[in-house]
Amino acid sequence: MKKIINSAKAPAPIGPYNHSVMVGDLLFISGQIPFNQETETLITSGIQDETKQVM
Repeated sequence: MKKIINSAKAPAPIGPYNHSVMVGDLLFISGQIPFNQETETLITSGIQDETKQVM
């Protein structure tokens, strides 16, 4: 069974895709950019901050 997963804490998908899809025991995730939804800014302060934001 396929389960579509979207998060209100992440920017809404712009194209025809979802944040993630779970099929059985597999989780397929789309790529994300380090965008802070609260401040509406792109995080560019370094790889550690960027990685934390996308995860």
